[in-house]
Amino acid sequence: MAQHQVHDLTPQEVSQGIAEGRYLLVDVREPNEVAVEAYPDGIVVPLSTFDPKEIPDPAGKRVVFACRSGKRSVTASLAAQNAGLPYDRHLAGGMLGWKAAGLPTRTGG
Repeated sequence: MAQHQVHDLTPQEVSQGIAEGRYLLVDVREPNEVAVEAYPDGIVVPLSTFDPKEIPDPAGKRVVFACRSGKRSVTASLAAQNAGLPYDRHLAGGMLGWKAAGLPTRTGG
C-alpha cells in the first residue's frame, strides 16, 4: 500500500488560492453544520456519506479539503487518495482556524 500524505495549508494560503482561482475547497462537514456557518466558496461533500466520485471535476484547480477542526479533512483526503485521486491537501485548523484568521464565512446555508 502506498504511503499517502496530507499536506497542511494555512487559512491564508487557502483563501488566497481560492481568490486566485487555484483551489477548489471541498467542505466535508455535515449539512447541519454547513447550514449554521459555511465557507464562502466551499462545495459540500459530507464525510458521513463520502464518495470521492462526488467531488466535481476541479478543472485544473487543486482540491483542498476542509472541515471544522482539520481532522475529517485529513480523513477525506486519505480516502480520495485511496480512490486514486491526487487530492493531498487540506485546510489545517478547519473552520476554527479560518475564523481565527479573520476570514469571512457565510451563515444561514
